[in-house]
Amino acid sequence: MQPLAIALMGPTASGKTDLAVRLAQSLNGEVVSVDSALVYRGLNIGAAKPSAEEQCGIKHWMMDIEDPATPYSVAAFCGAATNCIRDIVARGKVPILAGGTMMYFKALLEGLSDMPETDQRIRDDIEQEAAEQGWPAVHAMLADVDPVSAARIHPNHSHRISRALEVWRSSGKPMSEWQSGFSGGLLNDYRWQQFELSVSDRGVLHQRIELRFERMLEHGLIDEVAALRDRGDLNKDLPAIRSVGYRQVWEYLDGEYDLPMLKFKGVVATRQLAKRQMTWLRSWQGLHRLDILENDKKLKNIAHLEQQCLNFCY
Repeated sequence: MQPLAIALMGPTASGKTDLAVRLAQSLNGEVVSVDSALVYRGLNIGAAKPSAEEQCGIKHWMMDIEDPATPYSVAAFCGAATNCIRDIVARGKVPILAGGTMMYFKALLEGLSDMPETDQRIRDDIEQEAAEQGWPAVHAMLADVDPVSAARIHPNHSHRISRALEVWRSSGKPMSEWQSGFSGGLLNDYRWQQFELSVSDRGVLHQRIELRFERMLEHGLIDEVAALRDRGDLNKDLPAIRSVGYRQVWEYLDGEYDLPMLKFKGVVATRQLAKRQMTWLRSWQGLHRLDILENDKKLKNIAHLEQQCLNFCY
């Protein structure tokens, strides 16, 4: 029988980290973070990075492995995470992948296409066009040549717009076609049990998101971002700083808005992230969906969710 591996997905604030630790304790496992913010050192509070106490002595992989000044690619994640998973399995333990970066999950399980390398000259041209016309106009250019990718990318996601347009201009082939040619991946290498922590009442999730962002501010998120700014080598267009919460605090520190507006924008951005995550998961194949709510809209006991997962694993 193939080794067991678990993928634990879901929208932000759905409780993935706590459940992953419980499953690791029950299954002699280790946790592999699948989160594009947790890879960066110094992004702790806003990324909801689990503390040593929250990790409960369980080994966690793929956290604090890159400096926020260095963009971290999907390919780099797949290579490093694959090595982690193989190491965990080789020691007779169960890898438990937990996170909300769906693009990382998809690439890791299904494989990466051999897209063109970065062409700095083309990228510079796109940046110049954006400076002159604005990113929504560049997004419209992308829609003309790759409507599938444009539909997936928000007009304000400058890095993703730039990369998709760069791929088209360097290869003459839309990024969506490159991505449709995924091959390889780990899906057939292990006995995967894939779970989604779903939330049947969107209002409850929104409340949890608002409460969590308020707690992040109370626990020092503004000071955390201020320390990153003080380094002098970071800016709000880097992938690390574009992470939800960090960009909003950065703009607050720039004086773009006051504290109440920061709270509003941070909550809205997090809700939008959760919506994108749920959109990914809506069409995901092979998922066991676990509603985290009881009929009276209270949160289920985590032990009950853990048992539901274990029932599928044995």
